[in-house]
Amino acid sequence: MPLTVEQIVQETRHWPPARLAELVDSLSVELHQGATPDLAVAWKQETRRRLAEIENGVGQPVDGEEVSAQVRRIVGL
Repeated sequence: MPLTVEQIVQETRHWPPARLAELVDSLSVELHQGATPDLAVAWKQETRRRLAEIENGVGQPVDGEEVSAQVRRIVGL
C-alpha cells in the first residue's frame, strides 16, 4: 500500500537538510519532466539556494504539515 503524504512527512521530518533537498529536487524533476532544461537547472539552483539559507540561519524551514495545510487551503481541499 502506498504511503500517505502525512506518512512521508513524518518519515522525513528528522532527515538532514541536504537529504531533504535531494528529495525536493527529485520530486521537482519528476513534476516538471516536460520542462525545459533551463527550468530544471533553475529549480536545482533555487533548491540549493534555499538550503544554503537554512544552513546559514538566514532562512527558516517550514513544517511539512503546515505546508500541506496551506496547499490544501489554496486548492480548496
